Amino acid sequence: MGREEQIEEREVLDSIFPDEIQDISEIEYRISVLLDVTNDDGDESEPPTVLLQVKYPEDYPEKPPILDLLPVPNAPVHPYFSVAADKQSLLDGLTETIEENLGMAMIFTIVSTLKDNAEQLIASRQEEARREHEQKVLEAEREENKKFHGTPVTRETFLKWREAFRKEMEEMKIKQEEADEAAEKKKNRGKDTVVQLTGKQLWERGLAGKIDEDYDDGDEVPVEGVEKLKV
Repeated sequence: MGREEQIEEREVLDSIFPDEIQDISEIEYRISVLLDVTNDDGDESEPPTVLLQVKYPEDYPEKPPILDLLPVPNAPVHPYFSVAADKQSLLDGLTETIEENLGMAMIFTIVSTLKDNAEQLIASRQEEARREHEQKVLEAEREENKKFHGTPVTRETFLKWREAFRKEMEEMKIKQEEADEAAEKKKNRGKDTVVQLTGKQLWERGLAGKIDEDYDDGDEVPVEGVEKLKV
């Protein structure tokens, strides 16, 4: 009875998969399963194909078929699917279908389950890749936006900035004074600078008695008779 059911199922499969099925022996054959995959934008990968190899044991369908998964020879590499890497998980995913259909012709159901599981596996990997890409884009945008936003001002950051600012201003003041002094000395060729004082300035410094009384407080006093002040 088992062999008769096997022959009958094989004939039905010929009508369902006329171009996808290939005999190996009277009890063994391969079915080419093309996966329907929607590629991401810019992904021009060809849809992957997996070969389901089926061998009937003597008591099939009372006993489960012997199954194997093979890659298509020289097939292009797909970014989200590999028969070699995914083989065991896909075969394990057929266990429940096989157990539910023992005693009945089940190869068509197995092919459908295999196809659905493989396509779902690819879709989940595509979605994960999209999330990772979106995360990288968002991270890049955040890094770019940091260029247009300053550090948030808090009391601590303000005090730190103020201390650094005052220090910088003090250093600039010292450098400017040193530069002015150097320029003045160069201008006078290293001589002491003589400053002419007004009458008021002489009075305040107790030097008023040494000047001519003809000069008013607001007039400039000539150098003669006035003690020269060194700077």
